[in-house]
Amino acid sequence: YVRFMPDPEDVNASAAKDPDDWTTGDEPMTGPQRSYLHTLTQQAGEEAPPDNLSKAEASKAIDELQEKTGRGR
Repeated sequence: YVRFMPDPEDVNASAAKDPDDWTTGDEPMTGPQRSYLHTLTQQAGEEAPPDNLSKAEASKAIDELQEKTGRGR
């Protein structure tokens, strides 16, 4: 039995559009986004962002942290 687990580095795989243009961008960030943000902030030596970020805000933060840590791109 093989269970597919999404790659945490692909959290933004569906982010073809600018997060500001997402119709659901103002909804609360997802669990995977929250988890990945915490991982990235630890690796970057930064403080974790607040848990009340929107999906769009979380996506932008992930992009910035991926640049800082060299992950995901």
